Amino acid sequence: MQMVLCIARAQSEGLRCTSKILADGLKANPSFVRKMMVPLTRDGIIVSTLGRSGSIRLGRPAQQITLCDIYLSVIEDKPLMAGRPEVEPCCVVSANACWYFKELAKEAEQASLDVLAKRTVAEALHDILQRGNHEPDRQQNCIS
Repeated sequence: MQMVLCIARAQSEGLRCTSKILADGLKANPSFVRKMMVPLTRDGIIVSTLGRSGSIRLGRPAQQITLCDIYLSVIEDKPLMAGRPEVEPCCVVSANACWYFKELAKEAEQASLDVLAKRTVAEALHDILQRGNHEPDRQQNCIS
């Protein structure tokens, strides 16, 4: 989400954004940033152009991208909590814990998705810029 918000900020300010710029601003490896870009690109959340003047931008307006869209794109089909079905049951708890926690995780994840679906990238960026109370000492942002 942070990466997409940085892309949105760069785009709103008319600045160029690349995986190297993002990696520097996020204190991450550029290859990690490019790996995170794969599902976001696949799902149309971001668009990346290659070459010397290449850049990264949002795939659609920030008002049309929810935080839920980003979460689902990046998390793909990984569950919130994974059970351990390979553990042989030895009592009533171990025999039933897997399905119980699977249902609990599904409920918790749905609650999270409901919250994330109510917020767009545009709203999140606005909130951060309005309420942000910490600026680095030197004038820098995630797209510097």
